[in-house]
Amino acid sequence: MAVTAKMVKELREKTGAGMMDCKKALSEVEGDMEKAVAYLREKGISKAQKKQDRIAAEGSTHIEVDGNTAVIFEVNAETDFVAKNEQFKHLLNELGTHLVKQQPANVEEALEQKLHGEGDTLNDYITETIAKIGEKISLRRFEIVEKTDNDAFGAYLHMGGRIGVLSLLEGTTEESVAKDVSMHVAAVSPRYINREEVPEEEVNAEREALKKEALNEGKPEHIVEKMVEGRLGKFYESVVLTEQAFVKDPDKKVKEYVQEQGATIKGFVRYEVGEGMEKREDNFAEEVMNQVNK
Repeated sequence: MAVTAKMVKELREKTGAGMMDCKKALSEVEGDMEKAVAYLREKGISKAQKKQDRIAAEGSTHIEVDGNTAVIFEVNAETDFVAKNEQFKHLLNELGTHLVKQQPANVEEALEQKLHGEGDTLNDYITETIAKIGEKISLRRFEIVEKTDNDAFGAYLHMGGRIGVLSLLEGTTEESVAKDVSMHVAAVSPRYINREEVPEEEVNAEREALKKEALNEGKPEHIVEKMVEGRLGKFYESVVLTEQAFVKDPDKKVKEYVQEQGATIKGFVRYEVGEGMEKREDNFAEEVMNQVNK
């Protein structure tokens, strides 16, 4: 069966694959459109599998809110350029809708679920996107957060999703207040909500370090304890959200700003793309030579 330009165009629209790949697929299956789609999918999976050993520490965070449920997640790619790609943005939206509705327990469970409850699995969908975009893409992590009608979510994406923060405030339904808290968390990166959350061993380790520091400065032992307790306040300010000077009004602490709104901070999740991951190191000379030798 002769492969026509119209058939190639239809297959391209269905799969997003390149023109020559579509033409070859149709030729291989004698013009059967469904078989051609399956052929390209298999080819895409093959290509995608070859990409699994690549470093993917770029990408984007994303937040999806649906009523009283919200999800924050991170999807990684090989280059930050891909994060601006419309297909990648579409992937983020699809994943967000799925995660907030299906609420899987972990990434492994999510990847095995049917996308939106039907059709291909999430893993299949990501693999198809890899075949279209040409880079390794992976769902790294997510966290689902629930609230009541009397609470507020604060959803904030910084630098186009480079940093994402989802906060939860009790006692207010003002999303703008919760978003202010999320903006602060994005900027300052606290680790705990209040002093009570800081592990005792971490406080004791800091106290001992400050004590040694004061003694090394030659301070008399009888005043070292008071000095240490005073300096511990600075430690708390560096790691505790409610103890920090509010970025939008440094004259007051975050806890004061939130109290003025009649609210309390119940929790926050802060994701920064690629944190804790091995970073890609580009060798442009090698990359150019690889392209020349193809």
